[in-house]
Amino acid sequence: MAGDQLQVLNALDVAKTQWYHFTAIVIAGMGFFTDAYDLFSISIVTRLLGRIYYTAADATSPGSLPINVNAAVTGVALCGALTGQLFFGWLGDKLGRKKVYGITLVLMIVSSIASGLSFGHEAKAVLATLCFFRFWLGFGVGGDYPLSATIMSEYANKKTRGAFIAAVFAMQGFGILASGIVSLIVSAGFEHKYKPPAFSVNPAASCPPASDYIWRIILMFGAVPAGMTYYWRRQMPETARYTALVAKNAKQAAEDMSRVLQVDIPPEEEKLDKIVDDERNQFGLFTWEFARTYGVRLLGTTSSWFLLDIAFYSQNLFQKDLFTSIGWLPAAKKMSAIREVYKVARAQTLIALCGTVPGYWFTVAFIDIIGRFTIQIMGFFFMSVFLFALGIPYHHWQQKAHRIGFIIMYSLTFFFANFGPNATTFIVPAEVFPARLRSTCHGISAAAGRAGAIVGSFGFLYLSQEKNIALRDTGYPAGIGKKDSLILLACLSFLGMFFTLLVPEAKGKSLEEAAGEAEEQDDGRIQPDADA
Repeated sequence: MAGDQLQVLNALDVAKTQWYHFTAIVIAGMGFFTDAYDLFSISIVTRLLGRIYYTAADATSPGSLPINVNAAVTGVALCGALTGQLFFGWLGDKLGRKKVYGITLVLMIVSSIASGLSFGHEAKAVLATLCFFRFWLGFGVGGDYPLSATIMSEYANKKTRGAFIAAVFAMQGFGILASGIVSLIVSAGFEHKYKPPAFSVNPAASCPPASDYIWRIILMFGAVPAGMTYYWRRQMPETARYTALVAKNAKQAAEDMSRVLQVDIPPEEEKLDKIVDDERNQFGLFTWEFARTYGVRLLGTTSSWFLLDIAFYSQNLFQKDLFTSIGWLPAAKKMSAIREVYKVARAQTLIALCGTVPGYWFTVAFIDIIGRFTIQIMGFFFMSVFLFALGIPYHHWQQKAHRIGFIIMYSLTFFFANFGPNATTFIVPAEVFPARLRSTCHGISAAAGRAGAIVGSFGFLYLSQEKNIALRDTGYPAGIGKKDSLILLACLSFLGMFFTLLVPEAKGKSLEEAAGEAEEQDDGRIQPDADA
């Protein structure tokens, strides 16, 4: 392929790791930091919202969000993300990665601030406004997925491309961690100032009026990291692969990368004309040729991401309920509203610190050594093992003597999700499709993941409810319970291994080789990799 490849693309593939690689990781990664912060901070404050807006004057227990409201508040950003991934993925291939990249960041900044400024004093007005702005927040977050992955894959060299894309995605772990830390700091500060009693001691005083500021501050803080990176995103040049292979401007691609790599690169306009005029590089997404060549791998990337996100997001969104059921969090009556925020944030922070963040960086360290395929298979396998180990003897883990063991097993599930399919499902779609459709196909794959996240967040709010009415949240119908929910998630994780078999390995290949554009048969048609 090197002989037929443009020199500007070959220069990127063989470039040594340089400062611009780390700059690109930080610029793209801070978007994912913001993405994770915004999407996961809401799970910390939902109980506080229930106490503020749904506690009756004569209530004997703290208020909670009605089932439909809770589902909307926790899941509406995921709905926005799904549409954003499809729209901005397509737009990134039509207008260019750079032109669209700043738009998604502005959406995240504005929507984060607006979420905290949700107006009104009545529950209906505040929560309707919150859901509206969180949809658009998710829309911007969703757009960041295909654009960040595509930009990083097209900037990286082929030797360490997996680690660079994984490092961008690993910033998600720090975003989850930051959402917990910010919540701890804010709630501790308010608790120190107001010193509210537990609900069982004084129901009215347990949720002081100032509590309404806590969730607003936590959500608005998501705008800070996004705002810090906007200028630098606007300064990034368009990727050479888009400029050359899609925009068909060899001269501009050579000039941009000559500045970035600090070497002289000839434009090779005649060679580019020959490449882009080849009919094999012209078929679109909705064609038989695409279905024949890339349909199987698109099925693999979408299905594995869909199954992964059902398990991943359902655990995150009802983990506070799991911690309560095993006694790691006190009963709501025994805490003030502010103390409950602190306890939930502490639990999420410990899980992120012990399992989530290390898993991401294990992927960064090993992905270009053992490959995407192996990591994804291994991750799905161990996720299913630990979920079965949690679910089958679930009542064993509820006993006080075994609670620490439950937390360790639960953390290991997240560790192997992140040192596994949660990272690789993001990386692979940015490598195995041609440049003209790369952002679109990544957006489709990511949208399938968000569909799984919606199933996990909405569906498991219902499914995880216990059959015993005394153990259920107020207003929720009977579900299958947490024990059977964990077993079901284990089965879905096991199924993810089979769909991984449809995904080709891209380790050590150029993007053109990984996309199958370098391989031909005698009839001249493009063929996917043998392992696709």
